[in-house]
Amino acid sequence: MQLFFNPELDPTANTFTFDSNESKHIIRVLRKKNGDKLWITNGAGYLFEATIIDDAIKKCEVEINSSKKTHAKSHWLHMAVAPTKMNDRFEWFLEKATEIGVDEITPIICDRSERKILKLERMKRVLESAMKQSLQTYLPKLNEPISLVEFLEKPITGLQFIAHCEETERHELKRRVAADKDITILIGPEGDFSNQEIKSALEKGYAPVAMGKTRLRTETAAIVACTIVASINNG
Repeated sequence: MQLFFNPELDPTANTFTFDSNESKHIIRVLRKKNGDKLWITNGAGYLFEATIIDDAIKKCEVEINSSKKTHAKSHWLHMAVAPTKMNDRFEWFLEKATEIGVDEITPIICDRSERKILKLERMKRVLESAMKQSLQTYLPKLNEPISLVEFLEKPITGLQFIAHCEETERHELKRRVAADKDITILIGPEGDFSNQEIKSALEKGYAPVAMGKTRLRTETAAIVACTIVASINNG
């Protein structure tokens, strides 16, 4: 099964036409033709089964045979992660987190952040590709970058954690996560959160956690956090 994505597709549609780029990929690269079946998601939970009725290279049209809404998960995982100095590492996090099952991502700019400008359109394409590859029907929500100070002022529901490396009292994340709960986890930049940032997060109700005994890179810590949450909810 190969999954295609278009956010404009809705359950009331009878037919749908792909844009020129997607059409060219379907017809010329994948060699699909009239009568072939395709599966499409709109990233909002729907899976559509469709049949090609016009295999034009620049304007591939399909007939929608059926649509099915996938049940949303019983929890919501929001990862607030400081962008890494190297773009490819943050994109790796985006890809793997999507495959594992993240729901929302906010890039947070911290005192020690070395990267403060992000290419959101490129990041969205990474999320879309990972969603299709892993055959999921919900596209993670990607928020605009925001300072940690501003993020901490936002109302957050559910469990709230901050992962840091300071030698202070922390609990293992796997012992604090509960199933079927909304969860927000803060992951800092290379160099970790500053002492003031940690203090501010604790004052806002974020519980300090550790991912294990070793010191992890930003993107690795974020993936470990996603994996822990997924294992608790899928176990």
